[in-house]
Amino acid sequence: MQKSVRYNEGHALYLALLARKEGTKRGYLSKKTAETNRWHEKWFALYQNVLFYFEGEQSARPAGMYMLEGCNCERVPAPKGCAAGSAKDAALDKQHYFTVLFGHEGQKPLELRCEDEVDGDEWVEAIHQASYSDILIEREVLMQKYIHLVQIVETEKVAANQLRHQLEDQDTEIERLKSEIVALNKTKEKMRPYQGNQEDEDPDIKKIKKVQSFMRGWLCRRKWKTIVQDYICSPHAESMRKRNQIVFNMVEAESEYVHQLYVLVNCFLRPLRMAASSKKPPITHDDVSSIFLNSETIMFLHEIFHQGLKARIANWPTLILADLFDILLPMLNIYQEFVRNHQYSLQVLANCKQNRDFDKLLKQYEANPACEGRMLETFLTYPMFQIPRYIITLHELLAHTPHEHVERKSLEFAKSKLEELSRVMHDEVSDTENIRKNLAIERTIVEGCDILLDTSQTFIRQGSLIQVPSVERGKLSKVRLGSLSLKKEGERQCFLFTKHFLICTRSSGGKLHLLKTGGVLSLIECTLIEETDAS
Repeated sequence: MQKSVRYNEGHALYLALLARKEGTKRGYLSKKTAETNRWHEKWFALYQNVLFYFEGEQSARPAGMYMLEGCNCERVPAPKGCAAGSAKDAALDKQHYFTVLFGHEGQKPLELRCEDEVDGDEWVEAIHQASYSDILIEREVLMQKYIHLVQIVETEKVAANQLRHQLEDQDTEIERLKSEIVALNKTKEKMRPYQGNQEDEDPDIKKIKKVQSFMRGWLCRRKWKTIVQDYICSPHAESMRKRNQIVFNMVEAESEYVHQLYVLVNCFLRPLRMAASSKKPPITHDDVSSIFLNSETIMFLHEIFHQGLKARIANWPTLILADLFDILLPMLNIYQEFVRNHQYSLQVLANCKQNRDFDKLLKQYEANPACEGRMLETFLTYPMFQIPRYIITLHELLAHTPHEHVERKSLEFAKSKLEELSRVMHDEVSDTENIRKNLAIERTIVEGCDILLDTSQTFIRQGSLIQVPSVERGKLSKVRLGSLSLKKEGERQCFLFTKHFLICTRSSGGKLHLLKTGGVLSLIECTLIEETDAS
């Protein structure tokens, strides 16, 4: 005899009490018993993934409970077992039925009904959402955001500490300058000559002094005007103007980059995460993580950096940028992970695009006006060029920053760190560019080409060639660009790779089609013979 399963009744009663007070959905429903097939009205309460039912709304103890993890709830039509015409059957037809199907064998479905259609839809939706696994996924996403925010808070604390030290140094400098001003005023008082009674001074002397004062003022203004004009035309002023223009261009480029990351995350990453959680997912959560890597974290980082740049522009003409790079540099190591796995990311994307449902869904996302006709591969490649762009910008800034400038050493340090990071990323960039080129060529061919999905296939060159007919010389037949028996010459669009040679024809609409015979030639099995005889 099989033993019954024991459970903690006290804990179940506690959960039932919580369901009565804080349940997601509560109300009266009619439940069909499995033994007598009769309907009995019960008071139901849904709490997390457990459904309790009571004899009445005031009942203290539940009459039963159901575990909803892994179940499915759907609307069903009214049963057709009753004779039509009676008032009772007419009332039953107005009821709204739905069934809870459990994911394991041996458990009969739970049949429920209610009088209000809107109430029935709310119950079906609430039971659909009663999944502990969905709560775990949401908890993981929130935990990642929490960790990221903690890192940002720590970084802000370091920056605040640095600013506090700077303020203390400036306060010390202000006190020193005040003491110097007091000493200079005392010296000036001692050097001031004795002034007699000006009322007894000669009027002519007063006029002479007034003319001298006027001339001194005119000469000072003329001298100051000359100094200002000379400075405006000086190389230093020109260098400062160029430096400011570089900063303005940097802010515009950063704003465009943040927008590109925003489109990547909101038009591709987050919709694909939702699609992976659907009933029939076209892609798994692991593949979504492999394709997009840490692009969402990169977006959060650059949104903060962009806000800092805009704050500096608001304080123009005082443009101090070194402290922003001091905050940004420790967090740019996340680009190493992105570059290291970028080639694998494109491979996973290429494999997923072989699924028709995923490919159709991806084309719908790419048709979004915010994408401006760009493909997902394009957005995934933008972060690859951000570090070199920062290096070029810092190089231009240093070219127009004087050696005695207050932030030159900080900018030089930031440039050296970025160059060191760029050297680590350099080897990954060439492979990524080759994959993008192969995917672009594969998209232009109507039939597609599976060999271009091979990451070891390196693009060499492309161009138009003339395919000539086969020539019989005795018993030897030499084939030029394929084994087609042509009666006249034809222009072909050709692509040369390290392992294969592709031959395509271009239709009147401009689309490329692989030759049905000899369109893909393996270079391992081919021999190239150069004929000097043009005849």
